[in-house]
Amino acid sequence: MSKHILVYIKKLHRPVFTTHELSAISGKSLSNITQSLNFLQKQGLIFKVYRGIWVESNSENASPYNVIPFLFPKHRAYVSFISALHLYGMIEQIPQVITIASTIHTKTIRTKIGIFSVHQISPLFFNGFNWYKGIGSFLIAEPEKALVDSLYLSARKKKQFEYFPELQFPKSFSFKKAKFWVKKIPDSKISSYVQKKLEIILHRA
Repeated sequence: MSKHILVYIKKLHRPVFTTHELSAISGKSLSNITQSLNFLQKQGLIFKVYRGIWVESNSENASPYNVIPFLFPKHRAYVSFISALHLYGMIEQIPQVITIASTIHTKTIRTKIGIFSVHQISPLFFNGFNWYKGIGSFLIAEPEKALVDSLYLSARKKKQFEYFPELQFPKSFSFKKAKFWVKKIPDSKISSYVQKKLEIILHRA
């Protein structure tokens, strides 16, 4: 049974998979699939990341970012704030926690592959993201939106998103687009706060 499950896993052509989807494509019950997956985990071939989410142990493509869509199967969520700025090379410091924007309540999810900090933003401001590098397996904010998202959160007393002493702007960064996103903030007080913070950053740049 476990060998057959490995065949189904390989058919998915990705390192991350769930108990439910293996049950669906194999026609086996969830309990049988779980039993087989636990056996494969004992053999060191896979490991359980979170509830019903598994990753191949030796896959070169396995990363915490690839797990994100599986953590939020019923909600859209995209990488933003500090994590996105790091992926774009705008800040050098590697974040210890992967920061994510969503419309669900703010919370922290601890898994065996990484810690994910989810921050709630207004549904009216939930935009400005795309698949990583256009073809990646997770959603990420545009550089300009990631910066504005950070300032947006800092207006809500989250000081860790307020200061960027080593911020570096790539040539492709558009300050005009950043200002566009500031205007999209539905709360006028927060928009005004973010505008002032952005002007300070532009002055330093």
